[in-house]
Amino acid sequence: MTTSSPVKPGSDLQESFRRAYENRYTWEPGFGGYQGRCIWKQGDQQVEGRFQIGADLKAKVDGVEDEAILKAISSQLWEIAIHRVRRSFEQTHGANTFTAGETDSVGTEVIVGGKGEGDRYRIKDDVVTMVHRHIHGTVVTVFTTAVTDTGSGYLSKTYTSQYTDPATGEARGGRSSFTDTFVPLPEDGRWVLQERVIETEAHGETPAGSQTFRFEDLQAL
Repeated sequence: MTTSSPVKPGSDLQESFRRAYENRYTWEPGFGGYQGRCIWKQGDQQVEGRFQIGADLKAKVDGVEDEAILKAISSQLWEIAIHRVRRSFEQTHGANTFTAGETDSVGTEVIVGGKGEGDRYRIKDDVVTMVHRHIHGTVVTVFTTAVTDTGSGYLSKTYTSQYTDPATGEARGGRSSFTDTFVPLPEDGRWVLQERVIETEAHGETPAGSQTFRFEDLQAL
């Protein structure tokens, strides 16, 4: 699907959404994992440690004593790994239907029916440019504004994330803006995260904030 081919609202978008889904970059099965140095920065504060993501794609972080920072680093590594797992379209979306909504500058709206009813996406040029999903009693909405082309699929480069109350639509926390830098592993070639910068807007009593996660000396296991 391209921007030059208008999509009629109400039409079946399964094949267009499948192409966008399968165009995401994922790791080939059999990946043994990787390791390296992890660095967390916030203002003048900097903490370093070592990390490893095993063949089971579980992350282990050593050398970080602060529990909150340890949890933050581990959470980012878990996010990296879980989004690189290759699952077939049928495994993930076999119980769903996909119907076209309106098309705007972000892309064509994909209205989900079936098991995932209530979820919505937008797609443009075989990229998922918006995700609106119900997860554990919360709605998360993600807009992707730029991608990294690996030659074997795309990775989101800049994007925003907002959590809201599914009943009222009220924001749960400030909107976060992400900038991700990915690099291929030396000799292995699989793409992994080198740096993630997260800027979060103020919300209620919580002030605006910024965190940087860097992953260096990266080596395949």
